Amino acid sequence: APALSSLACCSRDWQEICVSDCLWKSLLKERWPLLCGADKDPNFKDWRGFYVKQHEEQKRQAESVINLVEQRSLFGSLNAVDYLHAISCLERMQIGFRDVQMLLLKPKLNVLLNLIGLHYCLNNLQVPAFHITEALWSGKIADRQVCVKWRSTYNFRGGDQSRCVYLKDLVKGEDDGEVLTVLERGATYELSRVQVSDPFSGSGDEHELITII
Repeated sequence: APALSSLACCSRDWQEICVSDCLWKSLLKERWPLLCGADKDPNFKDWRGFYVKQHEEQKRQAESVINLVEQRSLFGSLNAVDYLHAISCLERMQIGFRDVQMLLLKPKLNVLLNLIGLHYCLNNLQVPAFHITEALWSGKIADRQVCVKWRSTYNFRGGDQSRCVYLKDLVKGEDDGEVLTVLERGATYELSRVQVSDPFSGSGDEHELITII
């Protein structure tokens, strides 16, 4: 869609080609297969306009999740309930994989939002791992790293346990699924604290710290 929109600016001939209904219906079918009967609506005008309208709606919904996470982590901490709530919001909104890729798997966003998008695609949408890996690389976030620390309620002597892992390795299961399992459990009767941090944010020794309590 972005490529078609850019190409349409080249000339009148290209514009005529790039606004073709057959192209935009194909794009819409790929991204939102359940919406392909939209042309039966009496208010329907054209596939490109419908695609843009639907994209703006998905963007608005995704931004509500982004704002929620950013507001709740202003002081470097995020309650486990809010982390899991963000994922449940994506599911309730029926955000698809392509939407997550375009709206959440972006380098300009906090790595926690990348993690939420990854988590949702892998566990809720059950998108094949190789598709998610491709999305991470194309979004230039595959090498972003998160460090997770947690303390077991029953492990009084062992102290905190920790795991640092790249986003790409989370998809591959290089950590044996431990990180996402801990995040899913959040603060339960088994875990008294879960902490997620981005070791490369900020400058010097200043780290962006997200704590799930």
